[in-house]
Amino acid sequence: MTAQQPGTAQHFGTVQQSGMTQAERGFGELRGGNLGVRIATTPDEIDAALELRYRVFYEERGAVADAVAAASRRDRDVFDAVADHLLVVDHAIGRGPEGVVATYRLIRAEAAARIGRFYSADEYDISPILAFPGQVMELGRSCVHPAYRNRTAMQLLWRGIAAYVFLHHIDLMFGCASLPGIDPDAVATDLTYLHAHHLAPAEVRPRALPHRYVEMRRFDPALLDPRRALARLPPLIKGYLRLGGFVGDGAVIDAQFNTIDVAVVVKTDLVTEKYYKHYQRESRDAGA
Repeated sequence: MTAQQPGTAQHFGTVQQSGMTQAERGFGELRGGNLGVRIATTPDEIDAALELRYRVFYEERGAVADAVAAASRRDRDVFDAVADHLLVVDHAIGRGPEGVVATYRLIRAEAAARIGRFYSADEYDISPILAFPGQVMELGRSCVHPAYRNRTAMQLLWRGIAAYVFLHHIDLMFGCASLPGIDPDAVATDLTYLHAHHLAPAEVRPRALPHRYVEMRRFDPALLDPRRALARLPPLIKGYLRLGGFVGDGAVIDAQFNTIDVAVVVKTDLVTEKYYKHYQRESRDAGA
């Protein structure tokens, strides 16, 4: 398989210009107490998400800012202009951009086609995913304000993703998830466990590009304690695994963001099933 090259949109089929606004592509707002989750509907809300990403990735986690990012104090790239931005908003602070406390970037195939590639293609050969017979979506740039790193905010993010998947009939989600630092041996247990127990089936398995490939099998998997290894994984990766997610072959060092990335692939059967049951319960409670 060959890696997808920038500027080649043919992998995605014909771009459909729907003419829908950002709000029309969304699903309204889902609430949990003071918090709500929805798709950003204004440039100011998207800007608030980019600012939050800068604070978390650069100021807190040690990502290396270029001159543009440092001057603007925003984490921004070319994909933000075509993505949908999932937001968690604290209504006790404000209903608009001032209340944004968590975000996730969602890129569907037709959006990626406008650029010619997905973000993950810079690190992985994703041709098996592009050949998947169904709707695919890339997840990325997940971050939560430190004061909101609790079960409620994370559950709302997942609920928002489920609603989006349900609305747009997404069959497969994928993206890059991160482990802290850039020393593979410091996260040898995590990488070895993921490779030994959660490697994706060959038909949907991304593989790190040859010049970026880092071996995930750092030691003999027989030496692992699987339960302890699972428990030490970052919450986001554990969330993917709970939904039946898999990882690709090979890790990638992202020196700019001070992370080691693994490719994650999730078929959405469990996501849509859980959301559909939740939707049925809410409909019954509302007397619909």
